Amino acid sequence: MSLKWTDVLDIGIELAEKFPETDPVHINFVDLRDKVMNLDDFDDDPKRCGEKILEAIQAAWIEEQD
Repeated sequence: MSLKWTDVLDIGIELAEKFPETDPVHINFVDLRDKVMNLDDFDDDPKRCGEKILEAIQAAWIEEQD
């Protein structure tokens, strides 16, 4: 399975599983972007990422941890 920026729910799940010690509420977007791009299944152009996508990913990650 290959993850794209638009797969925000799946990315949120992957981040919660891979980084359980990280608090997604307090992560900055630069670190969030780096973590997403380093996921094993992630395969998308870094230039396609924007603030709205990162906000959606962060919200999905927060929801997954609750």
